[in-house]
Amino acid sequence: MTSQPVDLDKVLTPASAEGRKEFETRAFASLQSRFEAVMDPRDRWGLTAVVPARLLRESVRFLRDDPSFLMDLMLDITAIDYLGYPGHDGARFGVVYNIRSQRFGSHRLRLKVWVEEEDPVVPSVHDLYRIADWQERETWDQYGIVFEGHPDLRRLLNHVEFAGHPLRKDYPVRKRQWLSTNDPMILPLEARLQARGFQVLEHVAANSPSVEETGLLGKPAVEKVNYVEKAK
Repeated sequence: MTSQPVDLDKVLTPASAEGRKEFETRAFASLQSRFEAVMDPRDRWGLTAVVPARLLRESVRFLRDDPSFLMDLMLDITAIDYLGYPGHDGARFGVVYNIRSQRFGSHRLRLKVWVEEEDPVVPSVHDLYRIADWQERETWDQYGIVFEGHPDLRRLLNHVEFAGHPLRKDYPVRKRQWLSTNDPMILPLEARLQARGFQVLEHVAANSPSVEETGLLGKPAVEKVNYVEKAK
């Protein structure tokens, strides 16, 4: 089950300072008693509840479905690299889930899961919020966090030949990685066709020109004739 659209004919309960305080107190008490949550003291502007990875999916589902919370919108999934953070001696990465309600304006919080550098794995929530599919792919691409159970965990922002994860603090700031060929997107296209009931009768080989063939490197373009390269 994924999050359902909100009935826009119903009136949104507006946010207020009192409503925020009441929600945060009540939400944290529920998360603490049910999912072993602890308060993150680093958050000085709102509520960030840290939960164990093994209870992440249950806590997310609870916040989404409980009638007193109805947090049906996953705003973002990202990560924080605490390498070199002053006074931090715990797990290197924190995976952060920004969630809010479209019904109650004051209902907004962050869940955080600590992830060790040696085993950067958390369970996927792509089936609880459809947008989490791409958000998890972006976090994997940029930070190298593995979302276990994700159906198609591949790069989203960086190209297919990219090595490493550029938002990790130990990634060289000035390092550039050039793409030598286009990504024809054949595999995801075939997967989507099969998911819609089509049968792929023939797997076509990628036929995208490489950067050398286009001349984009400032060199003479290379033309392939009968698989034999010939400079123009």
